[in-house]
Amino acid sequence: MKEIQAIKRFKRFLQIEKGLSQNSIYSYTYDLKKFCEFLARCNKDIMSATKEDVQKFLSFEKNKKHNSSRTLARSLAAIRQFYNFMSVTLGDIENPTIKIETPQIEKTLPDYLSQEEIDKLFATISESDIYELRDKTIFELLYSCGLRISEAVELLASDVDFDNRFLKIKGKGNKERLVPVGKEALRLLKKYIKESRLEILGTRSSDFLFISKKGSMLNRRSVWRLLKGHVERTGINKNITPHTLRHSFATHLIERGADLRTVQELLGHTDISTTQVYTHVVSKQLKDIHKKFHPKA
Repeated sequence: MKEIQAIKRFKRFLQIEKGLSQNSIYSYTYDLKKFCEFLARCNKDIMSATKEDVQKFLSFEKNKKHNSSRTLARSLAAIRQFYNFMSVTLGDIENPTIKIETPQIEKTLPDYLSQEEIDKLFATISESDIYELRDKTIFELLYSCGLRISEAVELLASDVDFDNRFLKIKGKGNKERLVPVGKEALRLLKKYIKESRLEILGTRSSDFLFISKKGSMLNRRSVWRLLKGHVERTGINKNITPHTLRHSFATHLIERGADLRTVQELLGHTDISTTQVYTHVVSKQLKDIHKKFHPKA
């Protein structure tokens, strides 16, 4: 089986059998593409790569490209998944990643905004401009509902339950969850749909909730760019991305006493260990309380 055919079959497997999102499939195939390009420079291909080839690739990515341990772990996971699939499909191909250990990932608290910074950001976004109203609404959902950027842009207008104040979210692996919508998010949603969305669409129609100027689904890159522009107006000196708003959501919940299991459900994390990164916030709170109130602190 040729290399290109093998990767195409692997992509179909991820889509049909594993039910992964297009974003996840892109990440897997992107890492495989990098591995294939590295092998080609060594006059080898992915069908005959050895354990040493995989180790050399990871070393190259670490030393030459200065990739983090998290990025290396993701690349190794993609390569391992590919060879697992191929060994089952072909039967006579060995998985060269079996005895390669996954790089240790240091769990650190992601960047987040303080409540004051959140307020400052939203205060700079106008509700009288149809496009800024759209931007403010999607940013509000990222923050107050803890959505991933892909979940927000893929929302359908029918996914909003105004009566029960819930959003129906399709997360990773097409897993659905219900997320409550707060008063401010609900207010902005109603205003956006009534005053902005209809005007942006004009005579066109779309099932998607958030619409670009062309009437199509607002894509992730556009939201990234729009947020960056709004942040520049605030003077906040932080590298803020749409995911920063999701991290801020989780951090502010933990700071106010929410338990990890609840935050896990709201974020749509399959594994509690993914949510446990936010225990750094709890640890800091406990230290501050101990220092403030204990007589020998």
